[in-house]
Amino acid sequence: MILRLKKLILLITLSTLTFSCGKKVEQAFSFVQLCDPQLGMGGYEHDKETFAQAVKQINELNPDFVVICGDLVHSPNDSSYNDFQEIMSGFTVPCHLAPGNHDIRKVPTAQTIAYYRNKIGKDYYHFKNKDHLFIITNTQYWKCDVENESNPHNEWFEKTIKKKKSKRHSTFVIGHYPLYTESPDEKEHNFNLPEPHRKQILQLLKDNNAVAYLSGHTHKLTINNYEDIELVSGETTSKNFDKRPFGYRVWTVDQNAVEHHFVPLKEIREIQ
Repeated sequence: MILRLKKLILLITLSTLTFSCGKKVEQAFSFVQLCDPQLGMGGYEHDKETFAQAVKQINELNPDFVVICGDLVHSPNDSSYNDFQEIMSGFTVPCHLAPGNHDIRKVPTAQTIAYYRNKIGKDYYHFKNKDHLFIITNTQYWKCDVENESNPHNEWFEKTIKKKKSKRHSTFVIGHYPLYTESPDEKEHNFNLPEPHRKQILQLLKDNNAVAYLSGHTHKLTINNYEDIELVSGETTSKNFDKRPFGYRVWTVDQNAVEHHFVPLKEIREIQ
């Protein structure tokens, strides 16, 4: 009797495992959006301290990865990039970088782009996490027309986002400049992208299952929603124009929802 009972339990267990293996369940995960560490914007030593504190706290959180939405340093040179990379190397999770206007200049040149690529790496690329697509863009190629760079970047972006069109697994786009700050049809200004590119990008996001566009640059919290797509420019670790605390945003993704919340830094000196 006991032997037959054990066999019955084993059969039930195997049946359950077979069913579970046959049904692929989407795995939940989290990642961090960090904006404008920009070493030198709020005081060089201060910004090194806040960035290092963010690395420490994020490691304790242990997300799947981190994305930094541009302006890694205030003035790009060997010293500032070396300091940035030394602090960033403290991450115990992968860290993905998007370039900002301070990294390759507001109007990039062949020299500034080559310098960034030599010191930091690729200025646009994509990666996957749990079958979700993450597209790292170079928004300077949308903000202005850069010879030999803007067209290849724009063609790559359109091809990449269309290739991963899926209703099951969503897409996230990461850049530096917000698409807009208040209205999709607002005029171009210092904190948004030109209207023609903005309109095209919004349509591509809408048509290809994008759920969020993450950016920096504004140095203040800017959240918009376009056709159920979250557009979020978060708090920085260097200087916030809206006096919000320094910190970062934690995004959580599961089969039911995509959510984000702010986490402030701890034990940070006031800017002198």
